[in-house]
Amino acid sequence: RGQGYWGDEATQDELKASYRRLCMLYHPDKHRDPELKSQAEQLFNQVHQAYEVLSDPQSRAIYDIFGKKGLEVEGWEIVERKRTPVEIREEYERLQREREERRLQQRTNPKGTISVGVDATDLFDRYDEDFEEMPGGGFPHIEINRMHISQSIEAPLTNSDTAMLSGSLSTHNGNGGGNINMTVRRVTSAKGWGELEFGAGDILGPLFGMKVFRNLTPRCFLTAQCGMQFSPRGVRPSCSLMTARHLDQNTMGYLQWRWGPHSSMTTSVVRDTKTSHFTLALQLGVPHSYLMMSYQYKFQDEDQTKVKGSIKTGWFGTVVEYGAERKISRHSVLAATVSVGVPQGVTLKIRLARANQTYLFPVHLTDQLLPSAVFYATVGPLLVYMAIHRLVLLMQESVRRIIEGEESKMGLIILNAWYGKFVTDNSARQERAQVIDVTVPLQCLVKDSKLILTEASKAGLPGFYDPCVGEDKSLKLLYQFRGVMHQVLSADTEALRIPKQCKYTTTTQPLYNHNSTVTTTIS
Repeated sequence: RGQGYWGDEATQDELKASYRRLCMLYHPDKHRDPELKSQAEQLFNQVHQAYEVLSDPQSRAIYDIFGKKGLEVEGWEIVERKRTPVEIREEYERLQREREERRLQQRTNPKGTISVGVDATDLFDRYDEDFEEMPGGGFPHIEINRMHISQSIEAPLTNSDTAMLSGSLSTHNGNGGGNINMTVRRVTSAKGWGELEFGAGDILGPLFGMKVFRNLTPRCFLTAQCGMQFSPRGVRPSCSLMTARHLDQNTMGYLQWRWGPHSSMTTSVVRDTKTSHFTLALQLGVPHSYLMMSYQYKFQDEDQTKVKGSIKTGWFGTVVEYGAERKISRHSVLAATVSVGVPQGVTLKIRLARANQTYLFPVHLTDQLLPSAVFYATVGPLLVYMAIHRLVLLMQESVRRIIEGEESKMGLIILNAWYGKFVTDNSARQERAQVIDVTVPLQCLVKDSKLILTEASKAGLPGFYDPCVGEDKSLKLLYQFRGVMHQVLSADTEALRIPKQCKYTTTTQPLYNHNSTVTTTIS
């Protein structure tokens, strides 16, 4: 364990002397033959890695106790140095437990939706003669009249079986309820799967359902579903059957039949291309029948901007919707839609999707078709977005001035910064990291060549947000100070002060192809 190049009892001076001698012996530039050059490069890298471990007392102690696998456990970089072998073994076991917990969280794939309904009809529907009688001096009364929260997690049981657990809570005007569902899905073959669903709620009672999916041909598939809902009024069975077929490369046709409390027959055509998305649907049923048409245009820009419009008419009335959506960050999409209908009135719908979480804010403005409500619902979000966009530009200009000032005195410059959940385990490489770029907000916090963060969640910092609710998060940043680059990894609630005068530093892997290295400051 250390005797490959040096003995277990070698001193630091002996390590340095042997390291220099072996580097000169195995340096790739001393060999012209391509095969010998390749072998020398591998040996040179092994010598470099061995020296990094053996020259650092803590890394050497970890390697002597656990071998190479002990060095692969993440978290040693924030462990206090000068620990005994017993303390190192305890720390290794703790880090192993934390890694297993992170793996479990990564496999659950949590998804959630939060909807908050706002009743703002008092802004437009109140009468002038009631102005003096209204409480609060006649100010409009805006309230939250409904909320809905749903969350789901899933976990693979075997290579072909997956369990999913979901639940939801809803409230409307003081009355609410909730339910919980558990689904087990089995992939039977490359052409299909089946699942069983069990549910319970405080209003409708227990639920049992079954669903089957099957690819009939390469261009056609079939989905069948049946269920039984137990309620105080008795058992309410239901079933549905849907078939779909590729009409061409970009067009799908659907035919669906439902039987139960809301029986219907629905047919639709969906065409999705690189620049547009079109849907035409017709439903005949009891109690609702309707005809719906929607169109979405996709701009070919970096922000993936989309504008959309739809019209839906049936026994319940007519609704016209129009809106737009835009990608505002790597994992966030913001959308606004105006809904105008008879007899529904005017509603503004705001949707924010961040990673696996979706936030909905439907704001009901009026029960009538008032031009003023339509105008403010259309112009209001545009003005707010433009103001925020202008604020971001001002922040970027402020960052540019800060960077110029720091460069003039060789101060602190934030080169890159990310916040969120990082996936570093080799066994979890298939998991997608959920991080946001916070380079600009952090540079704005630099004062007099110093960045100081207190012991609190960094999601509350200006310009930050939580990209992965419920996950373990950390802040990773690359900065330059006095012309030297440093890399720091800080836990979410850990205090951070850079640059920091430390008693020790360690060297990470080179960032470039030449022999320059990056010094990692341990905080």
